Amino acid sequence: MSANEKAGHTFLASLGKTRLRPGGVEATEWLIEKAQLTPNSQVLEIACNMATTSIELAQRFGCHIHAIDMDQHALSQARARVKEQGLEENIQIMEANALKLPFPDNSFDVVINEAMLTMYADKAKAKLVSEYFRVLKPGGCLLTHDIMHLQPLAAPSHDQLQNVVKSNVSPMTREAWQQLFHAAGFNAVATQNGAMSLMSPPGLIRDEGFLRALKIVFNGLRTRDNRRRFLGMFRYFRAHRHQLNYIACCSQK
Repeated sequence: MSANEKAGHTFLASLGKTRLRPGGVEATEWLIEKAQLTPNSQVLEIACNMATTSIELAQRFGCHIHAIDMDQHALSQARARVKEQGLEENIQIMEANALKLPFPDNSFDVVINEAMLTMYADKAKAKLVSEYFRVLKPGGCLLTHDIMHLQPLAAPSHDQLQNVVKSNVSPMTREAWQQLFHAAGFNAVATQNGAMSLMSPPGLIRDEGFLRALKIVFNGLRTRDNRRRFLGMFRYFRAHRHQLNYIACCSQK
């Protein structure tokens, strides 16, 4: 598959990027603080990709995590990384569909789902959030991390966004995100938003470190196909930095 055909997160991962979320480490850290994790916490990470977040949670808090995805290649990488870190007892990697989670009601203290809901239409978002609500214990929290409109995108810019990331991206306003979670039954929804770090130079360095950021840029510019895709993503997100933010939400059941 050429660089221009890959989904945005898959393309960036092929360049060496490990933080594949719109708000990077800043948003994830805010969510982790809200979770108040302990070694007894039962956690579900949905769309775990290479298990970067799951590994960090297991190392820092010693909690038990089910990490699921539908991407076989990502799951293979996740299993290898978990084994490399010696965390097989803490993290169970498995293939599962988020629309029909293979877990009983009230199973988890925390559900984490970063950079996935944005990829679904509004009706599908509601179905997913309802399923997350079902598997959470009473008092548990859903931690999400997605893309937010600061200002509505005109139709050409929205179409261009979908073309840039090669996915059916459907961001919402802060109010719409909050309404989504309240409609599913969540009692309280706390939010934080900020500049997207996915492609910005300061964000790359903060999320990946200086040397890895240099490697990612080098790989992005190394071939003609990579360069066209990498610069296209960079220019789009820079041009729309005042219209698009990340949003992190902590929703309590």
